[in-house]
Amino acid sequence: MRIGIVVHGPNIIDSGYALKLIELLKDYGEVKARLGGTMGRTAVIDASLENVIDISKKLVPSDSLKIFHDENVDVIFLLNYGKSDVTGQVFGYKVYNHYVDKITDNSTPVIQIERPGEDDGSIIAWNNDLDIVGELSHELNLAVVTPQEVYDNHIKQDNPGFNQRIVHGVSPGENIMVNSVVIGKTNSDKLTLIAKDNHIVDIIGGELKEHGLEKLGEVDLDSAIIKTGLLRKAKVTPRVISSDKPNEFKITFLDHAGEDVYRFRDSSVVITVGDDTTLISSDILYRFDIPIIGITDGDLDKVVEDGFKVKDSIIFEVESGFDDIVGKDIKKRIFNDEQESYDYQNIDEVRDKIVEIINNINCKYKISYID
Repeated sequence: MRIGIVVHGPNIIDSGYALKLIELLKDYGEVKARLGGTMGRTAVIDASLENVIDISKKLVPSDSLKIFHDENVDVIFLLNYGKSDVTGQVFGYKVYNHYVDKITDNSTPVIQIERPGEDDGSIIAWNNDLDIVGELSHELNLAVVTPQEVYDNHIKQDNPGFNQRIVHGVSPGENIMVNSVVIGKTNSDKLTLIAKDNHIVDIIGGELKEHGLEKLGEVDLDSAIIKTGLLRKAKVTPRVISSDKPNEFKITFLDHAGEDVYRFRDSSVVITVGDDTTLISSDILYRFDIPIIGITDGDLDKVVEDGFKVKDSIIFEVESGFDDIVGKDIKKRIFNDEQESYDYQNIDEVRDKIVEIINNINCKYKISYID
């Protein structure tokens, strides 16, 4: 039997269960695993699992499922470790339905293993009733949950025509991230986002952050990737691996945390704009020993437990609301509105140019050096 495994998120990896389940499923046939999601990729690197879980492409889970479907595997497993049984099951429901929309036939069995090792862990056969489901349920002590139970308990709404998105399993005081942009904070354990004309206009159970909504712009609320709380909870020791540094001094520009940060791994230095973008990107680029120059304004929403930064990184903290303004000028004057430049010889030259740009804008700032 040819088995495709889609691993989602850092928690299933940090818990050790991703590797345990991959090894277990090898007893049933030939196994191939791949992953989607930026924070999951750092977890794979830290666990030295690059040769076990394919992280060569940035893929959303439904696309990873489709690749295995197109490769004609006999069964696909989705491994996840959500914040709760509710969030995990709702996640699986949405991923499975997005996947079904991308294929022409639905003959490949899809099985989700959710929160293994927890009392509320479950296994869901989304479109099949294979014997392996019962066997794994017994071996892993997981409850079998049906797709209908997930729909009835968590998905069905009283007002299906209303453009809203209920977010399950939240706690008060958590950041709300939509497509990697922090758009608010929860103040309840029940959260609903409301959209009109592809823009989030209201929230129930939280407070919106206008600056975040401006960055987010238009969004399809039904397909958006929504997370609350920390992207990665585990305390980890980051693993630094060699990167393909260019012969010339290459600087690149990153102004949105949702971009594929891994494609910047051949940079000499990366300029990041925004507090959360700087935090997330510097944490990832630490694994490749790449310093950053961060443009922030002190409006930080904690989205990872620890934010690692390479030695010699530089952080500019400008006046509130000026980070985007400075970022636009940097992209225009240093990069000529492109995303990379070879016009500077070292990080000090880049720093001096940014100081000149900020002084021309006439806003206050302070500089921090990472040593």
